[in-house]
Amino acid sequence: MKYNFNEIEAKWQKYWAENGTFKADNHSTKPKYYVLDMFPYPSGAGLHVGHPLGYIASDIYARYKRHQGFNVLHPQGYDSFGLPAEQYAIQTGQHPAVTTETNINRYREQLDKIGFSFDWSREVRTSNPDFYKWTQWIFIQLFNAWYNVTADKAEDIATLISIFEKEGNTRVKAVCDEDIIAFTAEEWNRFSLEKQQQILLQYRLTYLAETEVNWCPALGTVLANDEIVNGVSERGGHPVVRKKMTQWSMRISAYAERLLKGLERIDWPEPLKEMQRNWIGKSVGASVKFAIDGHDEKVEVFTTRPDTIFGVTFMTLAPELELVQQITTPEQKAEVQAYIDATAKRSERDRMADVKTISGAFTGAYAIHPLNGKKVPIWIGDYVLAGYGTGAVMAVPCGDQRDYDFAKHFNIPIENIFEGVDISEEAFADKEKTIITNSDFLNGLPYKAAMQKAIEKLEEIGHGKGKVNYRLRDAVFSRQRYWGEPFPVYYVNGLPQMIDAAHLPIKLPEVEKYLPTETGEPPLGNATDWAWDTVQNKVVSNEKIDHINIFPLELNTMPGWAGSSWYFNRYMDAQNTEEFASQEALNYWKDVDLYIGGSEHATGHLLYSRFWQKFLFDKGLLPVDEFAKKLINQGMILGNSAFVYRTDNGKLISKGLIGDQKVYPIHAALAVINDVTNELDIEAFKAHPLYSEYKDAEFVLEDGKYIVGREVEKMSKSKYNVVNPDDICNDYGADTLRMYEMFLGPLEQAKPWNTAGITGVHSFLKKLWKLYADDNGVIVTDETPTKDALKSLHKTIKKVEEDIEHFSFNTSVSTFMICVNELTAQQCHSKAVLEPLAVLISPYAPHIAEELWRLMGHNESIATAPFPKFEAKHLVESSKEYPVSFNGKMRFKKELPLDLSKEEIEKIILEDERTQNQLQGRTPKKVIVVPGKIINIVG
Repeated sequence: MKYNFNEIEAKWQKYWAENGTFKADNHSTKPKYYVLDMFPYPSGAGLHVGHPLGYIASDIYARYKRHQGFNVLHPQGYDSFGLPAEQYAIQTGQHPAVTTETNINRYREQLDKIGFSFDWSREVRTSNPDFYKWTQWIFIQLFNAWYNVTADKAEDIATLISIFEKEGNTRVKAVCDEDIIAFTAEEWNRFSLEKQQQILLQYRLTYLAETEVNWCPALGTVLANDEIVNGVSERGGHPVVRKKMTQWSMRISAYAERLLKGLERIDWPEPLKEMQRNWIGKSVGASVKFAIDGHDEKVEVFTTRPDTIFGVTFMTLAPELELVQQITTPEQKAEVQAYIDATAKRSERDRMADVKTISGAFTGAYAIHPLNGKKVPIWIGDYVLAGYGTGAVMAVPCGDQRDYDFAKHFNIPIENIFEGVDISEEAFADKEKTIITNSDFLNGLPYKAAMQKAIEKLEEIGHGKGKVNYRLRDAVFSRQRYWGEPFPVYYVNGLPQMIDAAHLPIKLPEVEKYLPTETGEPPLGNATDWAWDTVQNKVVSNEKIDHINIFPLELNTMPGWAGSSWYFNRYMDAQNTEEFASQEALNYWKDVDLYIGGSEHATGHLLYSRFWQKFLFDKGLLPVDEFAKKLINQGMILGNSAFVYRTDNGKLISKGLIGDQKVYPIHAALAVINDVTNELDIEAFKAHPLYSEYKDAEFVLEDGKYIVGREVEKMSKSKYNVVNPDDICNDYGADTLRMYEMFLGPLEQAKPWNTAGITGVHSFLKKLWKLYADDNGVIVTDETPTKDALKSLHKTIKKVEEDIEHFSFNTSVSTFMICVNELTAQQCHSKAVLEPLAVLISPYAPHIAEELWRLMGHNESIATAPFPKFEAKHLVESSKEYPVSFNGKMRFKKELPLDLSKEEIEKIILEDERTQNQLQGRTPKKVIVVPGKIINIVG
């Protein structure tokens, strides 16, 4: 009976699917445990061996918790809206839904082949109307909500309207737009319905506003900051410019403080939490208003150091601020406009990251210092962003390095307000300990006292106030794409109206082209049936739009993070057609107990998800306001890339001959390389379609061979260094793949893939099999296990349980190997040992464990068999193998019970034949016995 892993794995994967082995129960009396992976975007490339790393870890833990008696929810689905499918549709004309379905089928096939214990009955796809119906519904809830600062939570917009009707808005404390007009109840009630709706848009948690966005003309869409790399789109490498557009936005800023405080209550990696803290960016300081000479407008700035206000020697505005155009003098127009145009080609991320380049332009305008009346020149500089704070900074060169560098570059005078600080060398001391000397009424005051005094003075003269500020900006929620959730919105006189929830989902229409229209509208502008009939409550032809009963629908779609901001709650009740999840299911599962995914989502998905969770909690729709108790960021499995090297003259030179000459590395496909010798198959390389341009190239060889270079880097299809998990499963089995990925190193760390190590893990599984069966069949017996066998088992139980609880899966694999080696040496075939061992290894290698369980006579799956209990008594030593020395030199060993006295030990040793041979009839001078340690006979 041989270990036929292909047959065994296919057999048990079929069994699990047919029997619903891993189906979770919403009505179980067992304690719950919810294990979740960040669901994948199903790309056409399929999975490579780096993708399953986190899935294997979560699967081990999910299976472990089932063995412990928990009702485990371990679901999977697909983040299936996305730009890649749309780009493919643009190139080929194939509908994104077709591409997505094909890719999902491929992913499902690969995931099943690895043997994950997913509850597939709860599968979600964000592009499925049955799912995005509820994304649209949540959007409507956000639209119909405002943030009550007094109550510190979101409330229904009806409560705000009621306040307006009774007392106006002067006493309302809300997170809202800055430029809110004050009105009385009488004025509100006299406003037209249209005017009221415009005002309410300034308070709603999702709202329309003109904002600066990252516009990619080639892709015809707005991009998030994390979709831009080095100023170009991550997808396709197209130029990105800053542009003002009317967009839907989410008022995530309302939750800034709660998002900060919530981090203290969740077990997430500290580096990730720190990334969120920095992104939220809480600052305590003051808002200061500067008048502008010759203009009615004012410049408002936020500063964390109002005590340095007498050091202000210039102001810098973000180039994209409208105010810049209004105040720039005719003489400076050309220079300022040229600078604005240049800035528009740089992404916000690039501008924030660039701390070395100093650039700017003088507007010709001056601000008036609110305290001393001096004229302060107003500049623009791209290191100031319109979306951060007010888009303006008061520059204090004597107290800020960047302001100092800017002032020196443009020869702007610098005023030193700090005692004993040589600002020509260092701007720059610990200002909290520095006494301000040259600043009017702040002279001689230490930092904190000066801060408070400055704020009091600014409030007294009406030019400022103390303020807490957050860097976190409201999130742009519109995308000029086809393949995304449609908004449940139609427009009456340009104002958005929500479609009643009873008529959801509003499904994506068919379009002839997936590009923006010729007039610049988003792709949905190509739809012929994209109007809302308010009488029939359905989508109808655009030709029927009459602006009486039939109105145009929103042409933008939601961003990719819409569905991913709440999908974990849908898994709790995925088949519910009446609500996004029942209260019964939500109250049972509550939250995710263990979430595994990448740290690259720290300030995107993970932050937005926390925001939506808190909002739905405020609405009484969720029982908890943090969606995941514990989060683990898995590391990356790196690929082993190969390179050929092109010289300036077009030759391809072997690695060892490069020397000091300049070369250009080219990724080489692994298919044309001998993985052992690193020798390039030149003819195969020339014939490969990827390298057709080199079919006539000259190859410079070393010893008649072309040797490629090697480098460990991110595994990626574009680097030709991916390893297909299907190949590993076919050649060695899924259990080998699972255990090997864990064996590579700690879960959280990056580690290089090395296929050579696979064979060792596969050999271990074959050795495990031989404990249970040989060529003639099952060899497990009912014999009483030896003390040594029980010791091997129980030290393994102890170590593996500790490892799983601490997510140290790599050391578990080593422990299994040691145990199997020991049991093999002991010739152990006892069922009392091998049965718990099969359960112990089941989370890691579930297919072989299931087969061994069946061989031992069990008819049910091993999946819910109780996890073995560690018994410390089996590790307690009852005897000791003593080294017996003569005059300090060890001559032999003897095992003796540990409960013997010194006298008993001495008697036994002296009577031993080997001792007699050493003494040759002599009487020893002394016998030294240290119980449990040593025996030394002094001759």
